[in-house]
Amino acid sequence: MTVTLEKSVEDFIATPRQLFIGGRWVHAASGKTFATPNPATGETLAHIAEADAEDVDRAVRAARAAFDGPWSRLTASDRGRIIWRIGDLIEEHADELAQLESLDNGKPLAVARAADIPLAAELFRYMAGWATKIEGNTIALSVPYLPGAEFHAYTLREPIGVVAQIIPWNFPLLMAAWKLGPALATGNTVILKPAEQTPLSALRLAELMAEAGLPDGVVNVLPGYGETAGAALAAHDGVDKVAFTGSTEVGKLIVQAAAGNLKKVSLELGGKSPNVVFDDVDPELAIPGAANAIFFNHGQCCVAGSRLFVQESRFDEVVEGVATIARGIKLGSGLDPDTQMGPLVSDEQLRRVTGFLESGRADGARTVAGGNRHGEHGYFVQPTVITGTNPDMAVVREEIFGPVVVASPFSTLDEIADQANATDYGLGAGIWTRDVSKAHALAKRIRAGTVWINCYNVFDAALPFGGYKQSGWGREMGHEVLEAYTEVKAICTQLHI
Repeated sequence: MTVTLEKSVEDFIATPRQLFIGGRWVHAASGKTFATPNPATGETLAHIAEADAEDVDRAVRAARAAFDGPWSRLTASDRGRIIWRIGDLIEEHADELAQLESLDNGKPLAVARAADIPLAAELFRYMAGWATKIEGNTIALSVPYLPGAEFHAYTLREPIGVVAQIIPWNFPLLMAAWKLGPALATGNTVILKPAEQTPLSALRLAELMAEAGLPDGVVNVLPGYGETAGAALAAHDGVDKVAFTGSTEVGKLIVQAAAGNLKKVSLELGGKSPNVVFDDVDPELAIPGAANAIFFNHGQCCVAGSRLFVQESRFDEVVEGVATIARGIKLGSGLDPDTQMGPLVSDEQLRRVTGFLESGRADGARTVAGGNRHGEHGYFVQPTVITGTNPDMAVVREEIFGPVVVASPFSTLDEIADQANATDYGLGAGIWTRDVSKAHALAKRIRAGTVWINCYNVFDAALPFGGYKQSGWGREMGHEVLEAYTEVKAICTQLHI
């Protein structure tokens, strides 16, 4: 039995959705629309206006006018109050937003309601507090070639300007919050491009931001395809910065496109995260922890613990434990209260993940649990545990972005440190052990932006998140993210006394 949709949700998806530019809902200049599917059925969920280069031009002009005009004239305190109000409105509309997220992305409604929506609200509130705390420094100068001269020198942190933000489909509302919160707190204006697979919650968020009092043009929302709207944003000379979350492959294209006017770039990209279980671990903690690390959000997490390493003496026990959990996970529509794992987001993603499963079998890997598509309708894949791999296999090297974990044994700390780092990525890692010294020794050696010890998938607005190596540039969240959205200006005045 599925959840009954709120009338506001039914009305929202029944109405063709437009672009949000300059505080107004407008048709795409081309008149084109695209369909966003329900991943649980494959059927069309809603029709969305398709932004293209001309729409990007309109949005950039609107964002620039807002940056030079009303947004820059607000005090930091007023800006913070608006951002806080956005968080309040997300919370007030939590059930509605969770239903939209579950419909469009496929994730279980209970997960969206418990994690995605509250985390998004808290992100805006956390960043609202930073609006009044963007500070510079005074600097004591000692200029050797001007003996005796006195100076008053200080720095300012100023907004970069017009920011293009391109977000993925795995956590649509939460990724919008991660991007918008710090950009607004630091005084920038934004053109947000949600993923074409999941535009609905970003479009509803645009309505809530207007209700919160955000001036026209401060945030513009352009659904569309990466090859058109996304590429036009990344290359646009009127954009001062582009922030992207998505695959490493596309991130490299963003960097190339941004070179035209040398706009600032921050990137949160892919991962192939190691999850390390030592033999002294409590299996009642580590086994469900390892399963959660890979199967949460259907494995559609850039930080998913997709490479499971278990010390030799506990390998069979832990792998079978994770496999048992995998076999027992109930797949179904996100709106079914009994569902523990929903579908993948799209037919394209279904084909990608099942292609990796076929590749693993062809390479001689052993499937312990799952390994196939689930059902004939929708984009479902069985939670899968694979062993018998080697480092050259695609299932070990490449980001699958689905509920698929490869498990390998190890013997010593030195060995696992090398194996954990044997990847082009460096986004996250997990360590499970009772030995705190061992945990911190390994955490120091792993080249990744986040290392969880005896836990996994713990996120907080105050905790910085980002990657080493090909997992990206810069950090999301925490005070570190403010550097990604500000310029530092040095001002020096000679004092003539």
